[in-house]
Amino acid sequence: MTATEGTASSVSPDVLQVLSEPAPFDAFFERERVRLFKVLFAITGSRHEAEDISQDAFVRVWERWDRVGTIDDPAGYLHRTAMNVFRDRRRRLVLGMRRAVHLAPAPDAYAAVEARSVAATVLSSLTPRQRAAIVLVEAFGYQAEEAGGLLGIKGSTVRALLHQARTTLRNSEEENDG
Repeated sequence: MTATEGTASSVSPDVLQVLSEPAPFDAFFERERVRLFKVLFAITGSRHEAEDISQDAFVRVWERWDRVGTIDDPAGYLHRTAMNVFRDRRRRLVLGMRRAVHLAPAPDAYAAVEARSVAATVLSSLTPRQRAAIVLVEAFGYQAEEAGGLLGIKGSTVRALLHQARTTLRNSEEENDG
């Protein structure tokens, strides 16, 4: 009797059945989850994204565990699956960004020129002090006291200039409409 014959006959069919069955998924999950998370965190740079991809990869492996559990390297299959999930997400993100860019209305160059022209015409009807006051307060969002500090005048003077400027603009609008 040779050594191989003795080995083959000494292994019972029950042992061969156990060897070909997949290992429990729970044990595999506990063994691989931290390692996979670290790899994905290093790749993505985001804890949240690494956790999401890790969960998706484990779900995909779990769905196929009857086959994956019997292969030589289920961890390799898991990591490959995780990288495929990562690539799919990136691909969808890039496609979504491209669609968003293409769906955005093209800026109307003529409208921008016209708006600047109208603003220049309207502002030219104001005195320089009124123009400065209204631009600082309305366009740049300064308070009257802050604008006064920038212009070297009191906040109450800025408020008076704003009133004068708005009155002038209102009158010029009425003239253009009527």
